[in-house]
Amino acid sequence: MDASMSEPCAIARSLGVLGERWTFLIVREALWGATRFGEFRDALGVAPDVLSARLARLVDAGVMEKVPYQEPGSRQRWAYELTPAGRDLQVVLGAMQGWGDRHIPRPEGPSVERRTVHGGRPVRVAFVDDAGREVAPSEVEVIRRVATPARRVGP
Repeated sequence: MDASMSEPCAIARSLGVLGERWTFLIVREALWGATRFGEFRDALGVAPDVLSARLARLVDAGVMEKVPYQEPGSRQRWAYELTPAGRDLQVVLGAMQGWGDRHIPRPEGPSVERRTVHGGRPVRVAFVDDAGREVAPSEVEVIRRVATPARRVGP
C-alpha cells in the first residue's frame, strides 16, 4: 500500500494521488474529452515520460482506466478514460478554477464558464447543506474526527 493511503487526513491521501501539477491538468483535459496519449501530450506540452508516469498513477489509483482501441491498419493502443472517481474531480477542478478566477484573475476574465446542460444556466461550486441550501464558506465549521500527529515547522 502507498504510504499516503495510510494518512488519516483525506486531503493528504488525495494529494498522494493528485498532488502534482500535471496530474490535475491531465484530468482537466480528460474532462474536456481527451482520451489518447497524443491528445494529452499535444494539449499540455508535457514530456512523454512525465505523461506516462502520471497516467499510470491515475490508472493505479482508479481515477482513469486503460481501454484498448485500434485504428484500421494500426496496432492496438490504449485510451485513458475517466472512471466515476475521475469524473467526480470536476467539482474539485471547478472549485480550483473559481478560486483562481476570484483571487488571481486574468485581466481578460475567466477562460472557462460552467453552465447547466439543459437551460445553459451558470453554475459554480459551493457548500450545500443536507436540505439543499447553499451555505457561505464563513458559515462552515470543520470538525476534526481523527487526531493527526503534530508537525514541527522550521529548523
